[in-house]
Amino acid sequence: MNGDPKLYRLLQELSISFEYLEHPAAPTIEIAKQYWAGHDAKHCKNLFFRNHKGNQHYLVCLDCDQSMDIHDIEQQLHQGKLSFASEQRMMKYLGVKPGSVTPFGLINDEEHHVIVFLDSNLLNYEKVSFHPCVNTASLIIRRDDLVKFLEYEGNRYEWVKLY
Repeated sequence: MNGDPKLYRLLQELSISFEYLEHPAAPTIEIAKQYWAGHDAKHCKNLFFRNHKGNQHYLVCLDCDQSMDIHDIEQQLHQGKLSFASEQRMMKYLGVKPGSVTPFGLINDEEHHVIVFLDSNLLNYEKVSFHPCVNTASLIIRRDDLVKFLEYEGNRYEWVKLY
């Protein structure tokens, strides 16, 4: 299986089952959509930001069909001016490269530095999908198991209404 072996071990330890979808590299939602057809999950867009000072980082997970610009997200999250985090910051805090951002990357955030914001619209779906730290596969899991994973990882997370 493509992805971080540490992730698969943890999912097994937490009794989180998943459906594994291997596919060619899918660094954008537009590319990834062609590989998700016929699956009963809400596929998610994951954006990684830093604050103005660069001392706080945020992972925003939302419905892949929802379009938002950074200014809308700034207004919704009330965290001040945001910018997209660099590739170096993605690697440092999530252990991923651009195009592979995922909440599963929290396995690499040992200091629980990253704050996660989840679009409350995702509560309408039983299953959600994310890359397993690489963009050559996707994992479909139950939304409740995503919460179980987040609780285990210990990063602060919050459900927010993103328009």
